Amino acid sequence: MSAAHNVYVPEGTFGVLDAGEIPVQTTDWSNEIAVPMAHGALIVTGIHTGEIRATATSLTGPAPVHADDVWEEIVEVSVQAPTGGLRVESLEQGPVDGLAPLSPTGPDWYRLRVHARGRSLHPDKTSPEPVDDYLVMTWPAPRADADINETRPRARAQRTPAATARSLREQRTGDALDSPAPTT
Repeated sequence: MSAAHNVYVPEGTFGVLDAGEIPVQTTDWSNEIAVPMAHGALIVTGIHTGEIRATATSLTGPAPVHADDVWEEIVEVSVQAPTGGLRVESLEQGPVDGLAPLSPTGPDWYRLRVHARGRSLHPDKTSPEPVDDYLVMTWPAPRADADINETRPRARAQRTPAATARSLREQRTGDALDSPAPTT
């Protein structure tokens, strides 16, 4: 497992992206943390803008889910890596040096488990110091439905999926889009 590294978060998200691609029009907003896309996933943070701490590791098979008080939220989703380049990335600064690649068997489907804590400390605010922590794990596995393993109530203003998707599209293209973002 790699050591924790800071990741810059714009607009309340960072990515587990395949070759840096963000097919935001394909997002599945069925849970509030790990948002799978046609390939890769977005991870929704508590803070709006600033640094978070992330650790990433790839495994050969599923790790047991430990019921402890360390993590407030644990979610699993399936992600596809068509190029085999799955990595933790800042949506503005790209791949995070020092964090392990997450698709060790190359192009394939992977199970992505995201452990999170601290998302309720500065909801939708900025923070010069990391307050959110994430452990990102992957292993090769066939496509499957999302699994929410652990959640605890959070005092967090809800960011609407459509607004987040619109903001991400604008950020990537530099253009404001008049049409509303698709919701699923």
